[in-house]
Amino acid sequence: MIVVADSGPLRYLLVIGHIDILPPLFDRVLIPAAVRQELTHPRAPALVRNWLENAPAWLEVHPALESGDPSIDALDVGEQQAISLALQVAAQYILMDDEQGRLAAMRKHFTVVGTVGILQRAANRGLLDFASALSRLTATNFRMSPAFRRAILDQIKDQ
Repeated sequence: MIVVADSGPLRYLLVIGHIDILPPLFDRVLIPAAVRQELTHPRAPALVRNWLENAPAWLEVHPALESGDPSIDALDVGEQQAISLALQVAAQYILMDDEQGRLAAMRKHFTVVGTVGILQRAANRGLLDFASALSRLTATNFRMSPAFRRAILDQIKDQ
């Protein structure tokens, strides 16, 4: 299964110590050049920059693509390139957290999975404890709406 990732999910999975869940969930993880640039930017956490400098073989960086698609021009360049790359390689999923990017990808008929969704999938496969991973995620600067947070916490309580 081929997925294309934006920077957000990779960054947060690294910060909370769960980047290793991606290979069991997805065969290949592709990122466009703009996402690599975001992850190696001097303002990115050192942990993220260092990991990307020695990226594992399952992460493939692809050259920059011009979208030529005015429907995604309002997105940041990483999201634009992620959607363009996903279209080019016929990816099954896009890993993305940004709401506007997610909506644009869904309009292109992609299944979009955010950081929380990745954690849920990993927990369902027995790869991590969801409540613990979510707690670590919420201790970062990860943003989620209060309604989404309540829904996730209610879901944990029901398990």
